[in-house]
Amino acid sequence: MKRLCDLVDCDLDIEVSGVADDSRLVKEGYVYVATKGYNVDHYDYIDMAIEKGCSCVVADRKVDYDIPYVIVDNINDKFYDICSKFYDVDPAEFNFVGITGTDGKTTTAYLVNEILSKKEKTTYIGTLGALIGDKSMDIHNTTPIVSELYDTLRWSKDNGSYNVVMEVSSEALLHKRVKHFKYKVAGICNITEDHLNVHKTIENYIACKKSLLDYLDKDGYAIVNGDDDNCKDIVSNNLVKFGFDKSNDCTIEILDENLKGTKFNINYQDKTYCIYTPLVARYNVYNVTMAFLICYHLGFDADFIIDAISTISNISGRRERLDFGQDFEIILDYAHTLNGIKNVIESVPKDRDIIVVTGAAGGREKSKRRKIGKFILENCNTAIFTMDDPRYESVDEIIDQMVEDSDKEYIRIIDRVEAIHKAFDIAKPNSTVLVLGKGRDTYMAIEDRKDYYCDYDTISDYFNKR
Repeated sequence: MKRLCDLVDCDLDIEVSGVADDSRLVKEGYVYVATKGYNVDHYDYIDMAIEKGCSCVVADRKVDYDIPYVIVDNINDKFYDICSKFYDVDPAEFNFVGITGTDGKTTTAYLVNEILSKKEKTTYIGTLGALIGDKSMDIHNTTPIVSELYDTLRWSKDNGSYNVVMEVSSEALLHKRVKHFKYKVAGICNITEDHLNVHKTIENYIACKKSLLDYLDKDGYAIVNGDDDNCKDIVSNNLVKFGFDKSNDCTIEILDENLKGTKFNINYQDKTYCIYTPLVARYNVYNVTMAFLICYHLGFDADFIIDAISTISNISGRRERLDFGQDFEIILDYAHTLNGIKNVIESVPKDRDIIVVTGAAGGREKSKRRKIGKFILENCNTAIFTMDDPRYESVDEIIDQMVEDSDKEYIRIIDRVEAIHKAFDIAKPNSTVLVLGKGRDTYMAIEDRKDYYCDYDTISDYFNKR
């Protein structure tokens, strides 16, 4: 518990049990900070915060309610300060690594975290939650909202971890959640079309992703995929571009790739480093290379990094191969963008019978649905379209949009459990079943609810019952 007068300059000695600038998250005894959001003025929701039990309000204008309040200038900046004081954390205490990109940021951030954790206690914050070794903390976004992010840093500090590897989403950058963070190293995996329902134009989305480099420490390094068309014009201090193209600062050369792993050379600063990773597919070569360069520029020995990479064989929900004793291959993956789905499908040998189970999320960018559907239909043997976080949209209408640009046959099964089971029922020994879109998520977003659902549990149950 804190007192309001400890959080903001005022004479109100009111006990505060929590901090929020979203009225939906307010609980009894919270201070509600009426910030100005990207699309909403939270001042308009003070009445809802009061109904939820807030004990006081911080705003930038007079509050017309019978509740203690404080008026401040620069309300959004004040919110960071209040969170910092309430949770007893200063971002300057931490060594941050930030990774963004349309695809690949989870795998890359996880790899970096695993490598660093072999030497020093390190916190991962991202799609997989918040992790410190075998400890975990649930978070609600890839990059949490400001109050939750500062709470996560407090948890990290309480567990003795001051090294933080973060996935930084485009929405987090848009809403400036990491405004007061300074990154020792920042990486951009790639930038392809996504989240246009939020950013409106691809130009806005690209600019948002690139803005991560604005938060680099003055001596920090920017690690960027130089093969990506939307990253070629990036300019930054201590910029390292990597990729297969010989014009990059760091170049990659594949030596051997098969279903058991990948061996490749990294040529950087007049030295050649031979890397072996149990991860497969060319897109993972990019992820591993970025992880190597990030750790290298954090000061870790190259041989140590290479050895650590060779031990990381499976990443939860990221091209995760599942073995339940079946005679066909199952790959579980979070891929939900055109680029991500393309990467996963193209990583499967052409002589395999490819069965894809996926859908498209409701309340998100609609224009990409037909592109995703067309690519799947033209590049797999059997497509099964199903639900994937429909929210307030009709699953049938979403599927209609996915298949509208192709006349290829497909299977429509609304219930995701039935869809996955159908894929296994028709699979042959030469089949690879790709279950895409949810990874290891543990919910299905239906209307305004998040009902418990997990692809992995569905898959496990199928084989356990047999």
